[in-house]
Parts: sequence; structure tokens; C-alpha cells
Amino acid sequence: MTSEPSGLPARKFRERYPLLALILQRLGLSAVLLLAVSVLIFAGVEALPGDFATTYLGQSATPQAVENIRSQLGLDRPVTTRYFEWLGNALQGDFGTSWASRNSVSEQIGNRLGNSLFLAFFAALVSVPLAIALGMVSVHFRNRVPDKVINVISLAAISLPEFFIGYLLILFFAVNLGIATFPATVFEGMSFVDRLKAIALPAATLVLVVLAHMMRMTRAAILSVMSSAYMETAELKGLGAFRAIVKHAAPNAIAPIVNVVALNLAYLVVGVVVVEVVFVYPGMGQYMVDAVTVRDMPVVQACGLIFAAFYILLNMLADIIAIVANPRLRHPR
Repeated sequence: MTSEPSGLPARKFRERYPLLALILQRLGLSAVLLLAVSVLIFAGVEALPGDFATTYLGQSATPQAVENIRSQLGLDRPVTTRYFEWLGNALQGDFGTSWASRNSVSEQIGNRLGNSLFLAFFAALVSVPLAIALGMVSVHFRNRVPDKVINVISLAAISLPEFFIGYLLILFFAVNLGIATFPATVFEGMSFVDRLKAIALPAATLVLVVLAHMMRMTRAAILSVMSSAYMETAELKGLGAFRAIVKHAAPNAIAPIVNVVALNLAYLVVGVVVVEVVFVYPGMGQYMVDAVTVRDMPVVQACGLIFAAFYILLNMLADIIAIVANPRLRHPR
């Protein structure tokens, strides 16, 4: 009697463990994608017009002074050498030193990233459950007044860019009513409650931006399930329409809903750049924009890589959740 070798061939492994194989495949693809994005980020920053040494020293700087700065920063070395050195350090959590402020980029990002995640978390805490609830309400009252009102408001919210929504909220709540504050100058050192008050306007802007898209996709996903035979059976058994949506339609539409939620959560983290600039919020987006203006390459590269990592991670989690939610993969024949 021969024992089966410990290392299963790839095909046999996929047949025996289809769910695990797909999850491992998504993890591998995400790692490769992040590596490719790191190359694009480094090359894109390298291709930016202008030169940090010239910006730092001014237009009147002598060629020798510019060359000395470039030599100190290592800009005279080959691009490939600098890329692999930067990537190796980044994998260890070291993003180098800011050229402009001479501070550790990792330490600065540690402070700024916490602020951005704080803002994105509370925006998601409001927008995700509200979008799913509004989507189910819209389905329950489809083609009636509540559904039409929700759709009109969502279309208006989708049509307006985030900076315009932000300025409208500033004008109404901060300028006209005077009931909102800006977090720019005193955000650090605030109590938890004061921080919540300070992020009210930027969080409301993010909620309005992502809420409509999540709500409309939730509505579309549930409507596609409503035409299924088991939904008709549930209604014939006397189950209420809204209860049927909550108990049967929504769970079976989880895969597309999770995908759209993950995409919008990624936007909340990655797309805060415009909102943070509008509200002068001390987060990653503002930090990155400030670095771009002076061509502070280590900061721009670090912020770009972290934003890309969050986006890829959330999309990978959405794929894995959709895979796990597939009963054919959970219970293969």
C-alpha cells in the first residue's frame, strides 16, 4: 500500500480544496499587483517635471550646489538601484527621510495615517449601514414615491464632485450657521468627543459622496434576486414583502453588495485627498499634496504605495468574501 506524496500537485490541490485554492490565488495576485504598482509609483514620481534640488535651493542656485544636493540624496545613482533599495526598506516599514523636513517619513505617516483612518472609519460607520438600509427601503417601495425620492437625491449626490459638496457644507454649517469647526489647527491633542465634532463636515462630505453609489448598487443587487423563484415562494407562504427582502433577498445578494461596499471603503481611504485638502485636514491626503508641491519624492512614493496597498487589500477581501459566500465552493461535490 503506497502512501500519497505529501506535496499534492496543483491540479489535485485545486480539486480537493477549491475554496482554499481560490483564496491563495487571490493572495498571490494581490501581491503581484502591489509589486507592479510599486514600480509604476516609483517610475511616475521619477518622471515628475522639475527637480527637488532646484526647488529647494531656488532658481539662483549654482550648478555645483544643485549637483551636491543631488549627490547627498543619492539621485546620481541608477534608477533601478534606488528602486530596489527603496522597495527593500519599504517592506521593512522604513520609507526613508523626507527631503523637505528631514524627518522620518514612517513617523510622519504613522501620525497622518491614523487621522485619515479615523475620518474614513466614521464615514464608513454611517454610510455603509445607511446605504444598505436605504437600498432595501427603495426596493420595498420601488416605483413609488419613497423610491423615486431616494433615487433623485442619490443621482444629485453622484453628480456633484466632492470638493463642491465640501464647500457647500462649509458655507452652510460653518459660515452661515457657525455650528461646525475646522480640525486643521487644533486636531492633535483633542479629546475623542472634540475629534468627532471636528470631523463632522469632512465625514459628512465623504458620506454623501459614497452613500448614493452604495445605495444604488444595493438596490440593483436585491432587485435581481427578487425575480428568483424562491422569493415568489416566500411571498406565497405569507412572508411580508419587507421581511422577505431582509431575510432572503439581501443575504443572497451579499456578493455584489460586498464588492461595492469594499470599493467604496477603498475610496474612503484613498479618495480622501480632495476632502482633506478642502478642509485642511491633517491626514495622508494633505501630507501627500504638500509633498507633491515641493517634489518630496520619499513622501509621495510612500503615500502612493500605502494608498495602493489599502485599495488592493480591500478589493482582495471583497473577492475572498464573495468566494466564501458562494455555496458551490463551500460545499463542493
